[in-house]
Amino acid sequence: MSPVHVSRRTLIAGVSSAVALIVLVGGYFLLARHGPAGHRKPSPSSSAARHRTSPFTGEPIKALGPELIFKIDNVEQARPPTGLTDADLVYLLPVEGGLSRIFAVFSSHFPPVVGPVRSAREEDIELLRQFGRPAFAFSGAQPRLLRVVEHSRIVDLYDGIVGGYFRSSTRIAPYNLYARTRVLLAEAKGRESKARDIGFRFGPAPAGGTPTTSFSTSYSAASFRFAWSAPQHRWLAWMDGKPADAAQGGQLGGPTVVIQYVRVATSGFLELGIRPPYANTIGSGTAVVLRDGRAYRVRWSRPDAGEGTAFILPDGRRMPFARGQVWVVFAIGPGSTAR
Repeated sequence: MSPVHVSRRTLIAGVSSAVALIVLVGGYFLLARHGPAGHRKPSPSSSAARHRTSPFTGEPIKALGPELIFKIDNVEQARPPTGLTDADLVYLLPVEGGLSRIFAVFSSHFPPVVGPVRSAREEDIELLRQFGRPAFAFSGAQPRLLRVVEHSRIVDLYDGIVGGYFRSSTRIAPYNLYARTRVLLAEAKGRESKARDIGFRFGPAPAGGTPTTSFSTSYSAASFRFAWSAPQHRWLAWMDGKPADAAQGGQLGGPTVVIQYVRVATSGFLELGIRPPYANTIGSGTAVVLRDGRAYRVRWSRPDAGEGTAFILPDGRRMPFARGQVWVVFAIGPGSTAR
């Protein structure tokens, strides 16, 4: 064989070895960067996008926003409420006289004005704890309780110490106190916490449940009914026998309503000479979750005030809520001593 043939073979072998080496090294770097085929490590941006949903509604959001919580009146003279359609969560709590008040949580959207704002009760402190250190807007409390509320784990937006509140001339006091959210958020700047997991899970409806067109519950002087609207795909709220209208128009309600049965005792702080109800939201009990025109019987569990509430199906799985505004009614449960 001639030297020329040997050189060509040598050259071909050398080039083949170089190509193999390049492929091997390239494959090594691809493996190191992305992991084995079919298990590509997600980039931070795609991971963030996948988890960028509200822990309160399950809906897509640009970023976790601050928590701004209001205590809102819920007697006939205070209706219709302003701004409530933009709330992520709407809680209904018992107060003195068998009436109710609204505990509204805003984080994804902030309407310009919210109200009418009313005073805090002892049961609010326990409920607030699950949100970390939220900004809490309220019109005061009885003198002894006010000191306790203001020293609890909140960003204090009591109307006696911050701006942003005003009285409307269209209603009489005390049902005419409103707040501008832009001002309150500025007052709480640098101190408010971000929305955090409070135990809710969202997803497709589980199997089971009972077909339900409406569900009712009540306190001694307040009644609530939620009627399923298939066209709107949500439960429409009725209060004291009338549609619960919003100041912006339309009827209040949400895709998920939770009737949570809790032990209602009495507060240690007097209101107008009587002890108001105290809804105990720590512990466990039963609940009914309304979604997609069906009612699901579940159990709830909240072992500690600093934790959220888990809603558990009979088979042990977490009950998924429908995405959107969630309503929670603290209903009178077993062992209650107050109505």
